[in-house]
Amino acid sequence: MSKLKLRFVCINCGFSLAKWEGCCPNCGKWNSLKETLFSNDKENKIVNKNIEALPLEKIDCETYARYDTGFLELNVLFGGGIVKGSISLIGGNPGIGKSTLLLQICSFLSKDEKVLYVSGEENALQIKLRAKRLKVNSENLLLLTEFDIDAITNVILKERPSVVVIDSIQTMCYSEISSMPGSVAQIRECTYIFQKIAKKENITIILVGHVNKEGNFAGPKVLEHIVDCVLYFEGDSKNSFRILRVVKNRFGSVNEIAVFDMKENGLVPIVNPSAILIEERPKNVSGSCVCAIMNGKKPMFVEIQALVTKTGFGLARRLAKGLDYNKLIIIIAVLEKRIGLHLQNLDCYVNVVGGVKLEEPSCDLAVCLALVAAIKNLNLDEEMVVLGEIGLAGEVRGVFDVEKIVLEAEKLGFKKIMMPQNNLKNLKFKNKDITLIGVENVKAAVLEILK
Repeated sequence: MSKLKLRFVCINCGFSLAKWEGCCPNCGKWNSLKETLFSNDKENKIVNKNIEALPLEKIDCETYARYDTGFLELNVLFGGGIVKGSISLIGGNPGIGKSTLLLQICSFLSKDEKVLYVSGEENALQIKLRAKRLKVNSENLLLLTEFDIDAITNVILKERPSVVVIDSIQTMCYSEISSMPGSVAQIRECTYIFQKIAKKENITIILVGHVNKEGNFAGPKVLEHIVDCVLYFEGDSKNSFRILRVVKNRFGSVNEIAVFDMKENGLVPIVNPSAILIEERPKNVSGSCVCAIMNGKKPMFVEIQALVTKTGFGLARRLAKGLDYNKLIIIIAVLEKRIGLHLQNLDCYVNVVGGVKLEEPSCDLAVCLALVAAIKNLNLDEEMVVLGEIGLAGEVRGVFDVEKIVLEAEKLGFKKIMMPQNNLKNLKFKNKDITLIGVENVKAAVLEILK
């Protein structure tokens, strides 16, 4: 019989101690150490003494294979497809479509490969009803409703599937640990076990992760460090659009996103999200500006809306949706200091249409002009695209891949592009049908739209 060892584990970072302390010495959080019992059984541990290191030149990479997910946009997120023997993590808010997307992926993969879908949250009938709605039916798709990780491991080693989906990692339970499923110790140990299976048995494993109220993955940060790829679902449950963003990828870029539309028969990829996001742009309305950003290797156009009203309180309110709040505060400060606009008694609201979250600095100038247009009650040119990063001195700094943005703007029918002067000097592509405007600072950009 195995002996149990008492340890104190931090629920925030997963750091363990032999004795309790008020503050975690690793992450600095107070009252986060909880009692956890671990197994100390060393009799069943087998030491492999035949392990040897291999020279790098003798390692064969020809067997480096990827699985097609059935979605071209999703393959791009994984870097060309799901790598065989990798372990990935997909997270998002409840009801956003994680299980739906994975069941669709399993349906496509099961045409040529054996796939095991493990669910610790739903019973077989619930999953069958969803599969019936999505028209998923395959003999190679196996279903297992279990949360005990020992039983799941036995099934995986017995069936030898090519791909395993775990829905979700927070429901998995390791019997050697006394804490409840979803705790730091359980999530960490279960993830390590699945990682060991993926690497040793060359089985692709996809984990579903819950998120907390802050929007981060529930459990220790080590969960994201263990896996090879981390994908995160974004979007409003009241909106049909879903955005899948790469947070980490050992086999590809982390600057890619894919846009899906939630339909009755599942998630449908949107090939050209720019056209969808700007097609409902209102006409003859102040405070609306189209911004160009780079979505990995592809340009993407989104609409930024700004609304400025007189404050009814002593302190002006600032609200940003889809944009970092601190970035909005900086842009407002630049407008006050470098342009001379007075916004102390005005409420400023900025919204990125479509549920897109902008993290690139190339959207700064578009936010700035949208605010100015809202203050001046000015209708910006509907055929104009704006891009550029703003510095604290009011200068407009250059961005990358402007040539691709110009080409994509031409396809969507835009006639005018405002960009940093430095990009305009180095731009090799010239188009007579598109007017290119270069600006060196915020003041020059504001004067351009006030003409």
